[in-house]
Amino acid sequence: MNTLKPNDQKQTQKDDWSAHWQAYSQSASENPAQKMRHDILLEILLSLTAKPELLLDIGSGQGDFLCKAVARQSAEKYVGFELSEVGVSISRAKVPEAEFIQVNLFAPQNSASRFLGQGDVAICSDVIEHVDEPEEFCRLIKSYLKPGAYLLLTVPGGPISSFDRHIGHRKHYNEASITQVLTASGFNIEKVYLTGFPFFNIYRLMVILRGQRLITDIETNMEGSASGILANLMMRVFHILFRFNLRNSRFGWQVVAVARSPLQNG
Repeated sequence: MNTLKPNDQKQTQKDDWSAHWQAYSQSASENPAQKMRHDILLEILLSLTAKPELLLDIGSGQGDFLCKAVARQSAEKYVGFELSEVGVSISRAKVPEAEFIQVNLFAPQNSASRFLGQGDVAICSDVIEHVDEPEEFCRLIKSYLKPGAYLLLTVPGGPISSFDRHIGHRKHYNEASITQVLTASGFNIEKVYLTGFPFFNIYRLMVILRGQRLITDIETNMEGSASGILANLMMRVFHILFRFNLRNSRFGWQVVAVARSPLQNG
């Protein structure tokens, strides 16, 4: 996950992504909200007219999306950009068919520079809520894309929970605010929609109500405890319920955007 410029220390603790993936690797993979986002993105990706030669996953985390993308043979080549060394290490073991690069996009002459202007599709799933300068971050994503290439992006909407703040969320978005960010970054918007109503919203409300206790629950690993068994049961229930979410509703708390880089980069 790419967050701060190197000299910005305000959010250092919240942006320690190696510590994040060490603490939350298992819970992230089992999270029904992540599965929902990835399923939506994969469906959009597979609906595109042409199979991408190069699929870029920006903020690839521990490789969960590219694991699904590779299994569906959705592109010719797969590359993940990830800030954390731990995330890259987990991803390489999980998805050997993809290339994962530890990179800070804000750093000039970074290790991913050879892919500038090469991507046919970029995935950016729940990343920019962690970024202090989202417009600049999206401009940097655009620099890795061919003219006319796609950006498929998700970002959280709705209220910010204590856990969200704990893992470094700066802000959440709605249709207007994500449109403003992407347009200001030089992308052409094809579609923005709000998904997840009603069951994703209910899930998010439970996270909000759990508050600081959720942080303790996850970090102390409740596996085998009564609370842990209940939490796992609820996860399984929401995995089923999320199948019945409305794909597009003004009440949805998951924002999905489909945008394209200009035919003439500028």
